[in-house]
Amino acid sequence: MGCRTVIILDTHAWIWWINESTNLSSNASRSISETDLIGIPAICCWELAMLVAKGRIGLSIDVQVWIDVALQRPKVKLLPLTPEISVLSTRLPGDFHGDPSDRLIVASCLVYKASLVSKDEKIKNWQYIQVIW
Repeated sequence: MGCRTVIILDTHAWIWWINESTNLSSNASRSISETDLIGIPAICCWELAMLVAKGRIGLSIDVQVWIDVALQRPKVKLLPLTPEISVLSTRLPGDFHGDPSDRLIVASCLVYKASLVSKDEKIKNWQYIQVIW
């Protein structure tokens, strides 16, 4: 990805950003608007679809359509789940919690050397990546 500034969005931050929710902090919004590239880990698509399937969130359109449209926004890049990210997610330094989605998201941040936009306290308290909120 070269020398460009990259930030990665946690699933909730991605949803809030696309839906222009006031839940997204002004600092997070500013960071998103000022970055060169917005990375969306592939696991976020699965996480969003599961939230919709379980009725935990509702969307005004079908989840597949929402994802397709959201990934077409300027500066957005879908980050694939690579073997490197998969393995690194099992070898995270320090005491990271066991949620597989969060592990894959933070492993993506480490691989891409990117900050993460997230409100998740467990991730914010882990000191191996920069978390923007």
